[in-house]
Amino acid sequence: MALLSVADALARVLAEAEPLPAERVALADAHGRVLTEDLSALRTQPPDNVSAMDGYAVRAEDVAKAPARLKLIGEVAAGRPFDRPVGAGEAARIFTGGVLPAGTDTVAIQEIAERDHDDVILNKATAKGKNVRVAGLDFKSGDVPLQRHRRLSARDLALAAALNHATVPVHRRPRLVLFATGDELVPPGSTPGPGQIVYSNGFALMALARAEGAEVIDLGIVADRLDDTIAAVRRARALSADILVTTGGASVGEYDLVQRAFDAEGMALSFWKVALRPGRPLMHGRLPPTHVLGLPGNPVSSYVCGLLFLVPLLRRLSGRSDLTLPVESAVLARDLPENDERTDYMRARLAETDHGLPVADPFPQQDSSMMVPLAHAGCLVVREPHAPAAKTGERCAIIKLGF
Repeated sequence: MALLSVADALARVLAEAEPLPAERVALADAHGRVLTEDLSALRTQPPDNVSAMDGYAVRAEDVAKAPARLKLIGEVAAGRPFDRPVGAGEAARIFTGGVLPAGTDTVAIQEIAERDHDDVILNKATAKGKNVRVAGLDFKSGDVPLQRHRRLSARDLALAAALNHATVPVHRRPRLVLFATGDELVPPGSTPGPGQIVYSNGFALMALARAEGAEVIDLGIVADRLDDTIAAVRRARALSADILVTTGGASVGEYDLVQRAFDAEGMALSFWKVALRPGRPLMHGRLPPTHVLGLPGNPVSSYVCGLLFLVPLLRRLSGRSDLTLPVESAVLARDLPENDERTDYMRARLAETDHGLPVADPFPQQDSSMMVPLAHAGCLVVREPHAPAAKTGERCAIIKLGF
């Protein structure tokens, strides 16, 4: 099977991916989720004319000129409305959030007032409607401040609560099941034997998936035996995985059994080679309703493929529209040779500047097994296939790594 471009491979990954069905969740569990319906206001905010300041509720005609002496007839606090109207020449002490008594339309702030027994003297004129939040200033019952397809931010949750919604309809979280293959792998905290290494790929991938709002189930390390690999695939399907991710074993070596296991289970293979570096042996297919991604075993390749393909797939299933990470501009800090036929994603340090574009400095060694440069990288420098040699100071494309 010929090498696919990154763009074509991503198009295939997303081609049969549709947002997951709706569920209703409590507001406390809705952050980052995507609405499946418009969210309308179930009430008016504020429900009455209320004071925006501490001061005195008055009639505008009584305070059009200063000084004005008014008879103080009561007090209004938030949540405790006044039980009688205010007439000409009268005022009521009012605090922020208090409902304006009948007959009043203005609030004179306390800083311009003096008390004289049962009277209040206002030493500055106040315009009609001053310091009043009118009913419906924020929203009215029936308004639709939050539309379908919106991803709910922390601010949106506050608004949804104010609209009087205790629960909201959102797309279900994707369920991702993950396992790694390889007799050479041992879990962190173990003592590796001869020829063994500590398993690391899954921890980055699980963190990426959780950051995208996915539910993650880790099946751990699976031995390099076909029966064990098939059993792991079946377990993932029994767990109702929306996405099954494997790491390692997706190539064509004698012990690369993942594709054979998926074939045995009837997977429809979409592709297994992509023209990118790092990450060429990337497999994609469908075991309906499960989306399958077979990621490379090299840790940097696994992470880069997770960014480029797993993150967009998770976002599509979650109902989001911002599927891919933004590509930005930077300035190169070193010369780069011409590129070959694959899109290159080079780990690089990133330095912000006081003016102009940030500076990207690719690490001199880009071996896909090296995790220290990956951990220290601030971005990936993206080089298109057959890109010509680039000089220090030239612009380059980058994907920032904030994950």
